Amino acid sequence: MSKATSDILRRLEELGEPYHVQLGINLFSGKSEEVFKWFLASILFGARISEKIAVRTYKEFEKAGLLSPQAIIARGWSGLVGVLDKGGYVRYDFSTASQLLETCELLLEKYDGDLNRLHELAKDSEDLERRLMEFKGVGRTTVSIFLREMRDFWKKANPPLEQATIQVAKNLGLIRREDPKESLLELRKICGGRFLRIEVALSRIGRKYCRKGNCEPCPLAAHCRLFKRVEKTKKGGVKSWRRRKR
Repeated sequence: MSKATSDILRRLEELGEPYHVQLGINLFSGKSEEVFKWFLASILFGARISEKIAVRTYKEFEKAGLLSPQAIIARGWSGLVGVLDKGGYVRYDFSTASQLLETCELLLEKYDGDLNRLHELAKDSEDLERRLMEFKGVGRTTVSIFLREMRDFWKKANPPLEQATIQVAKNLGLIRREDPKESLLELRKICGGRFLRIEVALSRIGRKYCRKGNCEPCPLAAHCRLFKRVEKTKKGGVKSWRRRKR
């Protein structure tokens, strides 16, 4: 491994604190209540809304003691809308309140409110993803967010890499493949035990900088092949313009 690659991986590891750690959710305990907390947070992160608002809204659920399927159902639709609004989740307050109620009802009905039970019954990683997407409003994005941080805790949690994550990893020269499953194996090989933190960092950079075309503030812009090409093109454009002007 080159020094440049080692430096990139070290920087990514620094930037990749998992969201469940930031939120104070103890997935290491393996307890069902902690897994549910992360599932709730993943649903909030899964909407097209800022990370800051999603975190703030989760904290409002925490303050209100709404961290179990039973508590969420007991609060009712209007009560959930109020909590979502306090967190700034205004654009999706009505739909998310309905989604959470239906999700908690199905979780209680089918798995006794226990996501660990869902994992136990899943045949493999693909069946696990399918079961999760049976919940109302839980799509590929939410499942990817949720399972990405469950990799170290559920043996069947093995989602393919997100497209944004693949693109960032390629731009940084960490991988070559584009297929989500093949690129996952390639990235795992180079990251070793640091994989979770590095995957989180790559995903975070992809959403915060690459997706918005906001390259210059990116903490890894100096290592990014795409950014270097864009900068080179800009400089070439300036030189050409000056030649034409003369």
